[in-house]
Amino acid sequence: MKKILILMGVAVMLCHTSCDSKKEEEKKEEIKLLVTSPLKKDTTAIHEFVSQIRAIQHIELRALEKGYLKKIYVDEGQFVKKGQLMFQILPLQYQAEFQKAQAEANFAEIEYQNTKSLAESNIVSKNELALAKAKWDKAKAEMDLAKVHLGFTEIRAPFDGIMDHFAVREGSLLDEGDLLTTLSDNSKMWVYFNVPESQYLDLKTKAKGTTLPIVKLKMANQDIFPHTGVIQTIEADFNNETGNIAFRATFANPEKLLRHGETGSILMESPLKNAVIIPQKATFEVLEKKYVFVVDKDNTVKSREVTIGAELPDIYIIKSGLKGDEKILLEGIKKVRDNDKIKFDYEDPQKVISHLRVYAE
Repeated sequence: MKKILILMGVAVMLCHTSCDSKKEEEKKEEIKLLVTSPLKKDTTAIHEFVSQIRAIQHIELRALEKGYLKKIYVDEGQFVKKGQLMFQILPLQYQAEFQKAQAEANFAEIEYQNTKSLAESNIVSKNELALAKAKWDKAKAEMDLAKVHLGFTEIRAPFDGIMDHFAVREGSLLDEGDLLTTLSDNSKMWVYFNVPESQYLDLKTKAKGTTLPIVKLKMANQDIFPHTGVIQTIEADFNNETGNIAFRATFANPEKLLRHGETGSILMESPLKNAVIIPQKATFEVLEKKYVFVVDKDNTVKSREVTIGAELPDIYIIKSGLKGDEKILLEGIKKVRDNDKIKFDYEDPQKVISHLRVYAE
């Protein structure tokens, strides 16, 4: 009798368990997930490249002669004009050498004038007159050379630009070649960035003739620089280690906002025909590869790897792995597994994309 009662209890428990499991499955099937399709349309992809910003001219100013730094006429960070006096070096010997050469030139001139008077009176020969003229010319040349050396003690701006910090101070003893400061011409800026081989080939094959696309610069604070840039130079060789090739874009900088040594990102637009666009939230990642759940005609979800051609905020442009007329799971990705059968509500892809933070035009 006890055995019969135990068996009946077990049967009741199994029945309850089976019923509960069946109810949970029915409840699971009643949950509807959100499904959409890729949006297929013409759009523009924006490629971003890390860049380095350089002044169109950036040079070191060094002492051309030895001596004491007598006077600094400019300040750090100051804008200077071409030809403006910046530094005055007190020469140790060039002033005296110039005065000596000047005196010798004056003496040679007087000697020449006297010889010329004697030659006109036929007292001395023409050869002596020519010799006196040669001595005078030599003395003038030595005076001009001494004047040039003396002029090296004045350091003037070779072009309009902005001063950097000083490497010396007034009273410093300078040797020939010592660094004084650096000077940058920031009227235009050269922005260097590296482009992968595949994008380089796409760019060159799609470019009309020799015309390259206009680019934009995203600064370090994430603001877009107000002036666009033009790609003017592409280096000759690829870097074998990285597979990249260096580009150089030129930007006008009338407000002098950009400075030598800044960093930023180049933004390059690339038009795409019949692009396949999906929301980023419709994807998941496994071992650095992107996947989506595709819903087949039997309402069964199957994971599929996709290749990302370009990335925008909230949006992926698919290069391969997905067709425009397929259905993909938009929400509830973590609630399903491969080969699960689902119930879903379908939302138009145009509506889905339009509600994202950035709309793909």
